[in-house]
Amino acid sequence: MPALFHLEVHTPYRLFFSGEVESISLTLMDGEKGVLANHSPFTAPVVASLLRVKDDQGLDRTAFITDGIIEVTEIKTMLLVDAAEWPEEIDVERALTVKQKAEENIKNAILTFENDSAKGKLRRAELRLQVAGMKQETVF
Repeated sequence: MPALFHLEVHTPYRLFFSGEVESISLTLMDGEKGVLANHSPFTAPVVASLLRVKDDQGLDRTAFITDGIIEVTEIKTMLLVDAAEWPEEIDVERALTVKQKAEENIKNAILTFENDSAKGKLRRAELRLQVAGMKQETVF
């Protein structure tokens, strides 16, 4: 049986996940990162991405997470994010609406920060739709 480690995923509103897992993967600012038991300690910023979790039964689950921070220690791995959602928690209609509005805002953006904000919203909407089972082509 593979070695396990304790994972906690916190949002400002709830404890999203707490349990023993085999592995996780997510996206940091410098790229994709995987964590297994006995990983060397580190702390790093996380970007909106898919969180892939292999649980203690060897089952794979995927969730949507927003920007945050990950801390890996000898005791546990803790992920602090603004939002986290399992596929069944995602409001697909809302994500589709946000995606459409973000695409319009990108086309009509005049200032750089407007364009950057719209691209962030588009990326989060596309990730949510991907987790919910709807294939999306990412613009980035």
